[in-house]
Amino acid sequence: MNFLKNLFGGGGRDEDRGIYFYVQPKMCKEILRIRVDPLNDLSQTDDGKGYWCRKLASAARCPFQAEIELYFDKNKRYQSSDVTNGELVSEAEWLAQEGER
Repeated sequence: MNFLKNLFGGGGRDEDRGIYFYVQPKMCKEILRIRVDPLNDLSQTDDGKGYWCRKLASAARCPFQAEIELYFDKNKRYQSSDVTNGELVSEAEWLAQEGER
C-alpha cells in the first residue's frame, strides 16, 4: 500500500524543489514571484549543453506582461536571464512589498 501512496503523491514529501525569481513588470509597482520547477518546467537547449525556461508574468492592474527567459547549466543551476517588459528584482524587495500588505 505504501508503494501506491508514494506513486500517487501521498508519500509525505513536502519539500519544495522550486526555484523562485522575482519580477516587476514595466510601469507596474507590484513585484511578482515566479516559481520554476527544475524537474517539470525546464527544456533542454538546442545545443544540448543546458536548459531553459520561458515564463509570462502579469499583475492585476498592470498594462504590460513581463516575459522571462531563464537559462540553466547542464546540472540545472541558474546561469542567466532575459526579461522583456520588466526586470528581475531581489527577494528582499518582494518581501518588503509583502510586508506592506
